[in-house]
Amino acid sequence: MALLVLIVLGATLGWLASILARTEAPGDILRQVMLGVAVSVVAGEIANDGTMIGSLSFLSLGIALAATAVAMVLYHAVVRRRVKA
Repeated sequence: MALLVLIVLGATLGWLASILARTEAPGDILRQVMLGVAVSVVAGEIANDGTMIGSLSFLSLGIALAATAVAMVLYHAVVRRRVKA
């Protein structure tokens, strides 16, 4: 159940990041959603002591949320820098 929560959290944050960045290309939106899922699952697993069996603590959920948000900001900073160059 914890893994499902982290996947939904990451996908939602990736999708919201694509809306805020006004990304319209389907490939870019999918890339952001997948990045959000990957970062959320990895950060949540690390914060939950390396196990996804059982429950998800609020601390690991918060860490996954923060890590995904930071990853989205960094992703957009890199993409914008690459587009301007």
